[in-house]
Amino acid sequence: MMRHRWLIALAAIATVFVFVAADYADARSGRGGSMGSRGSRTFTPPAATNTAPTAAPMQRSVTQPSTPATAGAAGTASAAGAAARPGLFGGGMLGGLAAGFIGAGLFGMLFGSGFMGGMGGFASILGLLLQIGLIIIVARLAFAWWQRRNAPPAAAMQSAGPAAGAGPGPNTQAFGGLGAMFGGNAPAAPAGTPVTLEKSDFDDFETLLGDIQAAYSAEDLAALRARSTPEMMSYFAEELTDNASRGVVNTVTDVKLLQGDLSEAWREGDREYATVAMHFALTDSTVDRASGRTVEGGTPGEVTELWTFMRLRGGEWLLSAIQQA
Repeated sequence: MMRHRWLIALAAIATVFVFVAADYADARSGRGGSMGSRGSRTFTPPAATNTAPTAAPMQRSVTQPSTPATAGAAGTASAAGAAARPGLFGGGMLGGLAAGFIGAGLFGMLFGSGFMGGMGGFASILGLLLQIGLIIIVARLAFAWWQRRNAPPAAAMQSAGPAAGAGPGPNTQAFGGLGAMFGGNAPAAPAGTPVTLEKSDFDDFETLLGDIQAAYSAEDLAALRARSTPEMMSYFAEELTDNASRGVVNTVTDVKLLQGDLSEAWREGDREYATVAMHFALTDSTVDRASGRTVEGGTPGEVTELWTFMRLRGGEWLLSAIQQA
């Protein structure tokens, strides 16, 4: 009987590690990844379209989420990422409780007291954690009260919000007090002024799709520089350098747009942005430089991505970001 308990416990632990490994592999998958900048919306998910209902969060960007223009957007993206990938047992308190119960049960099985035998010690730990949580909440409330009491008059009026009857101000929060402590604030509206695009703009996007793929396949840095922002150009140059070090060439041919939808278009200062969901056919091949032999890919396929374009007002559109759908 004791032997069977050991076998069951080891099998359960192995299952946990398998799920964790699979979760990590899935997080690392995806050719190219999501990279670039979308202005103040870099870390805000693009609006859903029929072509791409969802988009992967930005993985590489020179835009810093801690800057004032993107702090709220970064929080939204982090919350969306946490909801999309809750982990093996889910996130937050429920995930911790589930992991605790599993751990207590496994240890109980290992030491001969049964799956529910380790719950007594776990209940003591849970009680201690609840006490610590209550102390933290009381301490934060006391500190917030002390800050309000000792704040200068101007700061106190600013934190109090607009006077009665004045209506909501531009920075008014929907919830305060405990709601703010636990993330109950209403999400901020996307920054920027909406922009109306013409048919010629969509023609430019389709042309850029083919031209950039052709320039990348030809390893033509000058052509890529003329059609993308310096940030995207640096990512392309890095990938091409890696390919050269590996002795291969990545070629993308037979590119044809099958379906495209505008996700959002907006203006920030003198810059205009447009994020477009594009579903296109292509043949992606990795070829050995010396022999010309195809070492990977080579068969026709279809891809859905969200491309963000940027231009100075009245200028030419440039590729600013690529996100996987």
